Amino acid sequence: MARTDVVGDIERSGRPAEVPAIEISGLTKVYGASETKAVDNVSLSVPPGTVFGFLGPNGAGKTTTIKILAGLLSATSGQVRLNGLDVARQRAAAMEQFGAVLEGSRNTYWTLSAMQNLVYFGRLQGMRTSEARSRAEELLRDLDLWDRRDEKVGGYSRGMQQKVAVAASLIADPPIVLLDEPTIGLDVEATRTVKDWIRTLSKDRGKTILLTTHQMDVVEELCDRVAVIRRGQVVTDLPTDQLLARSRQRDKYEIRIDGTGDGLVLPEGFTAVSGEETTLISGRLEDPQDLYPVVDRLREYGAVIEWMAQVQPDLEDVFLDLIREPAR
Repeated sequence: MARTDVVGDIERSGRPAEVPAIEISGLTKVYGASETKAVDNVSLSVPPGTVFGFLGPNGAGKTTTIKILAGLLSATSGQVRLNGLDVARQRAAAMEQFGAVLEGSRNTYWTLSAMQNLVYFGRLQGMRTSEARSRAEELLRDLDLWDRRDEKVGGYSRGMQQKVAVAASLIADPPIVLLDEPTIGLDVEATRTVKDWIRTLSKDRGKTILLTTHQMDVVEELCDRVAVIRRGQVVTDLPTDQLLARSRQRDKYEIRIDGTGDGLVLPEGFTAVSGEETTLISGRLEDPQDLYPVVDRLREYGAVIEWMAQVQPDLEDVFLDLIREPAR
């Protein structure tokens, strides 16, 4: 494959053998006469074998970046490389490095069976029929679909359809796989299967996984590293544990009180979510002593505190902070 040739050239040149699986340098995309920057000087480097979470709110530039990465859109400036291959100048070879499962798209043909789908996509990517069938059997067995391989995909459950889409992205054994919302709409069992498969692909088979999702628990569980894009710019790019540690420097507190909290005015940084009978108040403090004024405010209001606890912020808290804060 092209990847082997690239690595071989690097080794012969005396440079380090391992090139980034994904390398984005100064990527900018400008749309229309108004010169709106959907992506503004984005740079990222993803080592091989990494599960890399690429996150951002709607309209942040994430989809544009991914389309450029997948060769579906041209950049205004900057460069994208997949295993050392320039997507703009070496598109055909670069795309051999890449497989994708796109959220909200019909990634397979529903009138074909799972086996027919995989053989079809394998043939599209230059595989012999016998080679595609052998690879398809391996994938369908791994994903617990072998017994239903000859049934039409349109009759599958949502989870089974997603498994076939994942298998189709892997039929030619690409070293880089984009998974866009891979677990959305899946039941608990199917979600667990897909998560386990992602771990296997990365840890056991050395594949690089580019994961995009709004499900922060999935990111926190699977990703080695996380980048967040906001208004076209990357506002953080850190190992997941470091990103969580940064947030946990400020303790989060939750307080539940009786009633709906109507008319309650809270100190800056605290929010209240009212239910039918109780209200949950939450916020973060750098100094635990700052909790006392919050409690005093509740006493003045006449609130009855049911419980109060310190909780560890999760990745959802971190993400919300990052997309609200000014880009740094």
